[in-house]
Amino acid sequence: MSKLRWLIPVALALSAGVASAQHHGGGARVDIGLRFDSRYHHDHYYPAPGYVARGLPGGAVFVGNRYWYHGGVWYQPWGPSFRVIAPPIGFVVPVLPSAYVTLRIGGLPYYYANGAYYTVATGEPGYVVVAPPPGADTATPAPVAPPRPDPIIYPRHGQSAAQTEADRQDCNRWATSQPTAMNDAGVFNRAVEACMDGRGYSMR
Repeated sequence: MSKLRWLIPVALALSAGVASAQHHGGGARVDIGLRFDSRYHHDHYYPAPGYVARGLPGGAVFVGNRYWYHGGVWYQPWGPSFRVIAPPIGFVVPVLPSAYVTLRIGGLPYYYANGAYYTVATGEPGYVVVAPPPGADTATPAPVAPPRPDPIIYPRHGQSAAQTEADRQDCNRWATSQPTAMNDAGVFNRAVEACMDGRGYSMR
């Protein structure tokens, strides 16, 4: 009975926290550092801007001006940690997030994820963050292929976790130098897998 008396207030507190989520700009921000992006039925959770992580996720890519990018989330150094920030307009990423919504606005293709709009960069490979284009509020998403899950990396020669992460980041950088990899996520992923295989890893 004492255990039940302890669980009831905890459950009520959790329910109140979820119920107090604030809806803004197509997303709901909750107090656990996550934001649910429902715009265009994107329906994915992301760390909310301002959330501070102890380190970068595996595979994060440096894109300049102290910005790092991974899976549609942008980071900037914050002391010894990294803080999630709003996507900076004008910066180019090598590949789109694994999950995104394809839009056709004004006859041009746009890609949406985590509150950001991307379009194909001009003059350099990759995708550039742009301001919401006119007509974005009434745009209809086009169907896209299911996102590919992150691969599992197995160190065949017993490499440490630190070495594995260093090799993965090196392979990410090398993959961006391959022809068409910056405009085709499939080519980019195959290049990373080839590089990791050459360094003694299996990826599935």
